[in-house]
Amino acid sequence: MSYIHPLQIGTFSAPNNLLLAPMAGITDTPFRILCLKGGAGIVCAEMVSAHALHYGNPRSGRMLQVAQKEHPVSMQIFGADEKTIAQAAKQAQTQGADIVDLNAGCPVKKINKAGAGCVLMKDELKLGRLIEAAVKAVRIPVTLKTRIALTHKELLAVRLAKLAQSAGASAITLHARAAVDVHSGSPNIEAVGEACAAVKIPVIGNGGIVSAEVARQFLDAGCAGVMIGRAAVGNPFIFEDIAAGLQGGKTAPITAQKRLQIYLDLIRQNVAYYGERIGVNRSRKTAGYWISNFPNAAEMRGQFMRLGTLDEIEKLFTKGISSL
Repeated sequence: MSYIHPLQIGTFSAPNNLLLAPMAGITDTPFRILCLKGGAGIVCAEMVSAHALHYGNPRSGRMLQVAQKEHPVSMQIFGADEKTIAQAAKQAQTQGADIVDLNAGCPVKKINKAGAGCVLMKDELKLGRLIEAAVKAVRIPVTLKTRIALTHKELLAVRLAKLAQSAGASAITLHARAAVDVHSGSPNIEAVGEACAAVKIPVIGNGGIVSAEVARQFLDAGCAGVMIGRAAVGNPFIFEDIAAGLQGGKTAPITAQKRLQIYLDLIRQNVAYYGERIGVNRSRKTAGYWISNFPNAAEMRGQFMRLGTLDEIEKLFTKGISSL
């Protein structure tokens, strides 16, 4: 069985079936480009508010921007209104997205209070209308990202997959945990497999994929591809690792020195993209993933969090790399 292969989503074909998950505050342009270098077949952008786009929010508008080097890219939008969802999908297409993804799985309270994210799982008629609105608005494929359940009382994976298919979505990504679990607990791969058997559109498995072995379990269950999230932060080359593992090989492990060098390069890209102040601040959000698992990592991480200029950071990292 060939686990790694091109992934067809509607009219779009990606070079492989390993996807980077959308993560708020993390999967921006610099990180997406890095993960494509690391072997991802599709990279997904952090979710953008359709409501904010409707009212011309500059920051949300910038989040839709797609760089030439970051294809294939899926732009994720969220909202609770058909009109603004359609407008947001059109804007994503205009900015160069290859795919538009609708979020119906985010458990964050702020998102849910606005009627978006995982609360849409409670109103399947409304969710269907939102998918249809996006599909009608654009020429590129529209996908849905949701979860297998809200709570442990009732599995919704099969129903939501059928809903996505009937509403015109070209694929569905299922996070194999309930919304109440957020990111904890073992993924229910069997529930995702039931959805795979129930529909003809591709089902992408997501949730707790940290190795080739876990990815294999999702693919054996019938998934057309797998989506990797937090495991890629601090190791954007996990896609190459998983691909190699699924094909019976292995890649050389990334040393602490190499990880720090990759992180420093990412910080430089953040500064180039956002400017020094914002670029450094955004880089700090993921420091715990990158500056870890080596002697004096906590001390170096603490120093990094107090620095404000790229010059200071480069000196710290040069010293840290040379000491390992």
